[in-house]
Amino acid sequence: PSLLLLDSSSSLLFSLLLAQLPVFTSASPVPPRRTGDMDRLSNQTKSLMKLTQELLREHAFESDVEPHRFRSLPEMSNRSANDLNNLELKPTLSQLHADLKLYEHHFEWLNRVSKKHHHPALPKLVEVIKEMKSLINLLHRQMQRVDAPKLTPATPSLPPHLPYQFDVLQSSQELLHHFKLFCDWAIRAFISLKPKITPAQ
Repeated sequence: PSLLLLDSSSSLLFSLLLAQLPVFTSASPVPPRRTGDMDRLSNQTKSLMKLTQELLREHAFESDVEPHRFRSLPEMSNRSANDLNNLELKPTLSQLHADLKLYEHHFEWLNRVSKKHHHPALPKLVEVIKEMKSLINLLHRQMQRVDAPKLTPATPSLPPHLPYQFDVLQSSQELLHHFKLFCDWAIRAFISLKPKITPAQ
């Protein structure tokens, strides 16, 4: 009888454990940090930077680029490696998103101008814009997850009509060089922000 009682008790305990299994499964493990999102952002920015570098290499020319054709590009001189450790998650994501939207306006302008002059870089330029839009969407989703505010991008101040292909080349060189610096800083920023993502985010 005692053996039968033991078997019955064991059977009952096993049944209870089975009944609780979904609860245990859903409660464990602790939700991981969503650091994979930051990895995707930094990887996509690396891909964009690679495309930019390829464009610069393929269509570089020897004459000096006349600076300051673009007066509304994001300011990069005040962003240093020393600042990366002090970045705050929400404001930085919001600012990077606004910066990318501003670059998007500039690259779309360059794309329109390049079409008129049959610029040889056109196919890769279209690819850059496509990758940039994808990065903007990915970043916007991450902003929504952490409740980061969406900033209004500055109004782009674009150069006047460019009559010659040489002007288009100079403008594209300046824009690409500037964007390469931005991508490099953005990659470092995403990596620095990664530990600041909480499990709930």
